[in-house]
Amino acid sequence: LEMHVDAVSKGSKVLLIDDVLATGGTIGAAIELIHRAGAEVTHVLALLEIDGLPGRSTLNVKFPNIPITSLVVS
Repeated sequence: LEMHVDAVSKGSKVLLIDDVLATGGTIGAAIELIHRAGAEVTHVLALLEIDGLPGRSTLNVKFPNIPITSLVVS
């Protein structure tokens, strides 16, 4: 996962949007990358969450203060 060096400014608040929440790996990596850039992820929005996979619980354990919203759970 890569991000341009000036994609976010230090101290910025970020709404992270992803198309699918499945295992949480991509979203977790994106959160860590944004944190390393000095910004704060304030919320995660997934368009589709795959029910039965551990993505939400994995992210809730690793990032308990970041709320997650999914538009569709299937």
